[in-house]
Amino acid sequence: MRYVSTRGHSAGQTFTQILLEGLGPDGGLMVPEQWPRIMRSKLDAMRDLPYPQLAFEILRFFADDFPGAELKAITHRVYSAAVFGTPEVTPLETLEPNLYLLRLSNGPTLAFKDVAMQLLGNLFEYALAKRGESLNILGATSGDT
Repeated sequence: MRYVSTRGHSAGQTFTQILLEGLGPDGGLMVPEQWPRIMRSKLDAMRDLPYPQLAFEILRFFADDFPGAELKAITHRVYSAAVFGTPEVTPLETLEPNLYLLRLSNGPTLAFKDVAMQLLGNLFEYALAKRGESLNILGATSGDT
């Protein structure tokens, strides 16, 4: 899969090429050049997968140049009871018939951002180790989460 900038001024790049960049070279967001087509049978097969396996199955469409065994190991390590406190990373709670609450506060910082950032940090570590590089990330918050 190739990724291009929403501003239209960058050549297509792979997932691993854009992983550490943040934005495209022209300041745009990097998006898939073409979205993957997923057959109904594949969607049905993924319906009841545990979260780590589901994450892997979806990510492999978008990170097709990332080593599959490593991607699977990372998703299973990140989306685990050890990190999220429960095997149900994003449990769905029934409040009443036809009304549900998706709980996104099981991660280490108790914020919805953990669902993405726990994975991203591990993908960064893998990619940087392959390059023999390191990275310091400075984060800021408005205090709302």
